[in-house]
Amino acid sequence: MNRNFVSNSNLVLRKVLNSKDNLDIIQDFIETFLHIKIKEITLNPYLKSKEKYLPSEEKFGIADVRIKLIDAKEMNIGIQWIDGYYIQNKMLLYYAQIHSNQLEHNANRKTAKTVTINLLDFEHFKSENYHQIKYIDSNPDENGNKERLEFHILELPKFSKDIIATINKEDAWMIYLRGERKDLVDYVVRKYDKINKLDKLLKEYWENEKMD
Repeated sequence: MNRNFVSNSNLVLRKVLNSKDNLDIIQDFIETFLHIKIKEITLNPYLKSKEKYLPSEEKFGIADVRIKLIDAKEMNIGIQWIDGYYIQNKMLLYYAQIHSNQLEHNANRKTAKTVTINLLDFEHFKSENYHQIKYIDSNPDENGNKERLEFHILELPKFSKDIIATINKEDAWMIYLRGERKDLVDYVVRKYDKINKLDKLLKEYWENEKMD
């Protein structure tokens, strides 16, 4: 894992990214891995209001946003690092938290499809693919409608790329998240402006972080 993320990865990135000024980084990340084009993106604000009731911001993940696509379709997106055990349980609990609370700040807003992006710094699933998409069909509601839960899982150790000439945007994000090859990390930081911006924000964070 990129050493900038170490020490409660969700907390660090949440502090760095959760502002209107940095939504462009979150948008770039989501568009890259979900292969969509976002027209509008806003932060869902309920998590900040609840943090004092829970023991750690770790439970909130990195970001929770509402997006509107070019075709006007809306989606709710949550991004989190997962560590330790009970990976499937943590994925489901995070999904439920993000999905069930998305309307809290606006009672008139319709419920949108929720998708979560789950980052793992270790291998967990049998598939050799570093980017997997898993679906779960929910139980039917009172009208007989089912909802399809969608989970994206990025397992960093399964990603490998050595040839700079073939690096695309998804490769670049994975290289930066892994942080193992300094020459490749330096290359993607120079080439991709949103990764460059995030890298500067993380460096500023650690330079200014103080012990309580």
